[in-house]
Amino acid sequence: MRLDIELDEGAEAGTGLGAVADFFRDGYLFGDAAADAPLLGRITRQQALTQALSGLFHGPAALVQLRVWVFLQLASQGDAQWPRERVDELFAALRPEALDTVLKRLRDVALLAWDETQRTYALPPLAQRVAGLLAPLAAETAEEGDADGGELAALLGQVVGANQLGSVDAAQVQLLHAQLARLHGEFADAIASGSEFRLREARKRYDRAAVLIDRASDAISALIGNAQGHLLLERAARGLGQAQSRLLAMASQFNRALQQVDRQRVTLGTTGLTSTDVRRWLQAAPQLPRLLDGALAQPTQLATLAPHELLDVVEAEFERDRPQANQAEALPSAQAAPAGQLSAVALPRELGDLNALLAAWAGDLANNDAGADARSAADALLGPRPAATRYAQLAYKAQLLPLLGDPQAAVLPGLTGELARQPWRIEWQAEAQALEHDQVELLSRGRLVPATNDSPPGAEELNNG
Repeated sequence: MRLDIELDEGAEAGTGLGAVADFFRDGYLFGDAAADAPLLGRITRQQALTQALSGLFHGPAALVQLRVWVFLQLASQGDAQWPRERVDELFAALRPEALDTVLKRLRDVALLAWDETQRTYALPPLAQRVAGLLAPLAAETAEEGDADGGELAALLGQVVGANQLGSVDAAQVQLLHAQLARLHGEFADAIASGSEFRLREARKRYDRAAVLIDRASDAISALIGNAQGHLLLERAARGLGQAQSRLLAMASQFNRALQQVDRQRVTLGTTGLTSTDVRRWLQAAPQLPRLLDGALAQPTQLATLAPHELLDVVEAEFERDRPQANQAEALPSAQAAPAGQLSAVALPRELGDLNALLAAWAGDLANNDAGADARSAADALLGPRPAATRYAQLAYKAQLLPLLGDPQAAVLPGLTGELARQPWRIEWQAEAQALEHDQVELLSRGRLVPATNDSPPGAEELNNG
């Protein structure tokens, strides 16, 4: 490889402000332009820095990469000085002439100092500034498709770090503001596109950017508060805060757009595949046009029809589908209503058994038998044959017991009204009793006590009726 190490003397001949002034329409107005644009004035005053960067990056891309690697490798060493033997050992993989060429260029642009007495190399202060500028090149490569996330992280780090040291300026804040505005525009375009894949990719980038901004929110708020009194910095800081708010507010827009995409997704039958799966497969399928090979065994042929034949067919269709006018119809003659029979729904047999048991207990109560004053609810629910009582029958009877003494049910005819008119009332207790039963282990403890009134409410109306 041919190494071009000569500096372009013609391009670097002018080192004063006049070289930049020559590019303006009126050179004598350069001072006014620099006063109106403080950034231009600051750049033109950095002659040593611009010359060092120009010498470092001048030439073919491969040679520039070699120079930057050697320079950053030397800057990353912890020693203040290195003998030539140490440098040769550090870059033993390079050809000697290539290493000598790079070291000479670094010395020519004042990025490397050579001490002849001690025979050592050292980095001057200018080289430390250039190394700080090139620090992003030494960082790990960002994920593919997330280059803007790495750039945003670098800009945020610069602004936050400079604010902590009290050396932040408006130019740094404006660069970060421009990056946030660019991201907002890209995300807005992705939302407006309606493309599911573009939306999901943009949402991933947005989430990473939102995490970075959220981590730096306190620093940005402090920056806005500390910018009081500095007009340019205050204006840039407020613009940065607005850009941050606009970007963070896009989360709801992404959610609405993704919900709209989900509503438009179609599931193909009972296969579980969606239109998104099919589209993703088609995008990844190699040689997509070859899927049509053999799909059409016979091309479609169009039949030629004469215009008058088309008109005849259309007229026939119109005549066939034309609605007919409603014809007058006489009312139907009177007919006798058919004889009907009203049948009531049969109630379960358990209701009659419960009525019979309670009526028998009421007879014992009337005869003043011993032990007839109160009965156990378990005896009423299990009936005369406890072992034959199933759980469903017991549960049904337990639901009927609250009807005892109910004034509305007492006026009803039939078994329900008869149950409500029984001279018993149920009293439940807040405890359970154990039963020796195959299907029921525990039952709420309760007892049936005689009613205080001789006749339940509604019984008199039924008897009078």
